[in-house]
Amino acid sequence: MFIISLTYKSSIENVERLIPQHNIFLDKYYESGRFIASGRKEPRTGGIIIANAEFKNEIEQIISEDPFYIHQVADYDITEFIPSKYNENFKLFIED
Repeated sequence: MFIISLTYKSSIENVERLIPQHNIFLDKYYESGRFIASGRKEPRTGGIIIANAEFKNEIEQIISEDPFYIHQVADYDITEFIPSKYNENFKLFIED
């Protein structure tokens, strides 16, 4: 599992113009089962995506399709983690 932390490096106006395309990107990976949750940071300096994948290079490939990445409006920090404790409702996202 991975936490993808986006930090905007462009104006909010530039980010806002790409939101519709970014949402299409997000929808694609929600439908594929790769994305579990996402949302913006508060204060609005970027966003967070929680993703389920086996390898970091898969996450890097996915990120390369994000319009925020393509148009260089955000930097990405990827943190891999292995859930060891979780709410029972979260169990379906945990791969053995």
